Amino acid sequence: MELAASVLVVDDHAENRALAQATLEDEGYEVTLAHDGADAIAAFERDHPACLVLDVQMPRMDGIAACEAIRKLPGGDQVAVVFVTAQRDLSTFDRALAAGGDDFLTKPYRPSELVVRVQAALRIRKLAGERTDLFAEIKRQRDDLQRLQLQKDQLSAFLIHDLKNPVNSIELQAQRLFRDPDVSERSRSAATAIRAEARSLLRMILNLLDLSRGDEGRLMPARVPLQISAVAGAVFDEFRIAATSGNVTLLAEVPPDQCVHADSGLLERILANLVENALRHSPEGGTVRIRATREDNRVVICVADTGTGVPAELRARVFDRFESTGGARNRGLGLAFCKLAVEAHGGAIWIEDGAPGAVFCLSFPT
Repeated sequence: MELAASVLVVDDHAENRALAQATLEDEGYEVTLAHDGADAIAAFERDHPACLVLDVQMPRMDGIAACEAIRKLPGGDQVAVVFVTAQRDLSTFDRALAAGGDDFLTKPYRPSELVVRVQAALRIRKLAGERTDLFAEIKRQRDDLQRLQLQKDQLSAFLIHDLKNPVNSIELQAQRLFRDPDVSERSRSAATAIRAEARSLLRMILNLLDLSRGDEGRLMPARVPLQISAVAGAVFDEFRIAATSGNVTLLAEVPPDQCVHADSGLLERILANLVENALRHSPEGGTVRIRATREDNRVVICVADTGTGVPAELRARVFDRFESTGGARNRGLGLAFCKLAVEAHGGAIWIEDGAPGAVFCLSFPT
């Protein structure tokens, strides 16, 4: 680590400046602050920092214009520049690189990620003075990787949004076929299966969309009072045919007046993911239960099954995205979405032993 290296943090939001300052000072850096591009230029001429952490969008003068100006000042060609922005588009990325940026970090970021990026930028700048050719090759490869990552993120966003409409259309057509009195029982059964799979696919798409929103700090639940029994009933209605085909009993143990303040769509999808997961791991003749209790200043909702359970050492990992835990329930993104959505409500999610089976518990503040 570059001990006692000086870093200039430039951001028009005081909270962002304070977070970056505390993070970097904890690592031994000397930190100064500026609130816009013009202030950054004055601070650079005064303090000559070794690294700039530079927000892109700022009033009066943005970060890109400030970087271009600083690069022309004495010593400006040697300072490391880490751009920080909430924008994830390739145009902003290319403009930042053209202005002389060494790295590009998207908001929201983890404090440890900021430290690593500052350390890397300082090392690369040091390398630039020693081996210009090697520096240029390393920077080119790193920039290409970042551009590919941004392209992948944009493609994922387009796919997620564009897939919703055709999947909704498939579900609607299956529903119309199911309700048509003139179709055969075989066709009605096929329509039911198509409808169930379309809903499952739509849940996966919405999970991806909300995980992306969570990464960008944009998942904000619209809390309203909800009767838990009504939400549980709607979820059970969706999975009743699947439960019957697997000879699994669905039970709701929820007082009729038990309420929770939550986002209706998010809560229903949380429970749907957990019930689908429970059905997948319930043996024939098993039971899936939803129960709700009030404990002090929180409401606890549990989804329990009678399957093989989740080993204690794997219970934290099952909420990770695509984490491989030997088939212990973490199938894709469903449980990762549940954790993100519950925590967005200010709550928590954990797993208990059902003896037999697993109990997924959600707590929501009252």
